[in-house]
Amino acid sequence: MASAPASAPHGPGLFAGQGDVGAVGSAGSCAYDEEWQVYTVTGGGANIWGERDAFHFVWLRMTGDFILTARAAFVGMGANPHRKLGWMVRAGLDPGAPHVSAAAHGDGLVALQFRRAPGAPTEEVRSTVAGADVLQLERAGTTYRMSVARYGDPFATEEIAGVDVGDEVYVGLFVCAHDEAILETARFSNVRVVVPAASERAPLASRLEIVEVTNGHRRIVHTSSELFEAPNWTPDGAALIYNSGGRLYRFDLAERTAALIDTGDVTRNNNDHVLSFDGATLGISSSSAEENVSIIYTVPVGGGTPRRVTARGPSYLHGWSPDGRYLVYTGLRGGDFDIYRIPAEGGEEVRLTTAPGLDDGPEYTPDGAYIYFNSVRSGTMQIWRMRPDGSEQEQVTDDTYNNWFPHISPDGRWIVFLSYAEPIDPSAHPPAKRVYLRLMPAAGGEPRVLAYLYGGQGTINVPSWSPDSTHLAFVSYTAPTSPPR
Repeated sequence: MASAPASAPHGPGLFAGQGDVGAVGSAGSCAYDEEWQVYTVTGGGANIWGERDAFHFVWLRMTGDFILTARAAFVGMGANPHRKLGWMVRAGLDPGAPHVSAAAHGDGLVALQFRRAPGAPTEEVRSTVAGADVLQLERAGTTYRMSVARYGDPFATEEIAGVDVGDEVYVGLFVCAHDEAILETARFSNVRVVVPAASERAPLASRLEIVEVTNGHRRIVHTSSELFEAPNWTPDGAALIYNSGGRLYRFDLAERTAALIDTGDVTRNNNDHVLSFDGATLGISSSSAEENVSIIYTVPVGGGTPRRVTARGPSYLHGWSPDGRYLVYTGLRGGDFDIYRIPAEGGEEVRLTTAPGLDDGPEYTPDGAYIYFNSVRSGTMQIWRMRPDGSEQEQVTDDTYNNWFPHISPDGRWIVFLSYAEPIDPSAHPPAKRVYLRLMPAAGGEPRVLAYLYGGQGTINVPSWSPDSTHLAFVSYTAPTSPPR
């Protein structure tokens, strides 16, 4: 079901308004840091419980289904261990209104709380996770799902069904001091309001995001009501290159503007494009009008006449050797997708993998010692690696997720990849799904979640590390009718 804001944002950040609900001793407030996209919410009130509530609420009016996600923490030790923060979906602003909340308490308790009817008692389902600082609340009809995690861990989920608080609701962030005589303050970052797509083929709006690897803080640097995908970071750190509508664009990070890259008559470009390590040349994958299959070309990074590299298709580019001599790509040959290598100037292609099933996403390490890729050969999509000649193929990840598109940081220390957090066909990488970006040491170790988002196909199909290895660029999605942030 499509969803849309019932009121245009004119309050702090993406929200339409704010105010105190119920009896509070002192007025609450919300300050929004536009540069860092952080909400600082201060609230009083005796409790959100029983038959009446009292708290500070920062809200947006919405209808339909949605997914609300944020990272949140109280400021300071606080006066009461039962103080609360979180997401709330509320029928109205009166103290006894029906609501559903993902509530994190000061003592670490996290609960899915709900009031089914006006003035009815509050009920709850407690999470098995204590001390969660990533909170997600999702609505699908009259079913509500709370997913929570300590940052870096996967979500743990609780769900309730048959709670009807109305279609048009107040949606937002709240803080309650659990003591009407005082105020408590919390900070909310990585705040995202997503409207899920009606289907995998439905239109999507796009958000170009940058995440800081050391702490997971995210900022949206560009939004569009149209689909764009797969950002490459230029080696000078000044721009991101992405595809949209069959064309390629250079997004200037200082000016926050996008400019078309001239690719001549090659104008059916897909989301498999890679910059050479020196940044001088852009490798692109594009469907020729004559053959209607993806072919690999190279073009000067500033634009120009593309030069065809692969004679056969479909061929989907993913990696460039550090010395600039070779391209690696996924090709469909004889009914099977395998990984191939070809000189960057064109010539004879060399098959590197032969296992049945899909092999995809090949990328060289910065020292040229390995090619990482993803393969379904073990039954689920997992990360593998091999030597540049195809020897010593070995599995890197082995878990319950379907893992796609490994990207190695320029300093060689880290690998980031996309993990589907919901069941999918292991050989598919659909858009519009609940996914994680996960980070693991290149030397080996357990992956941890870097970002929790709605994405998939187009999110990180191509190398997207900043040149100093401190940030990662990616694209997240939402239905076009959702709020603009």
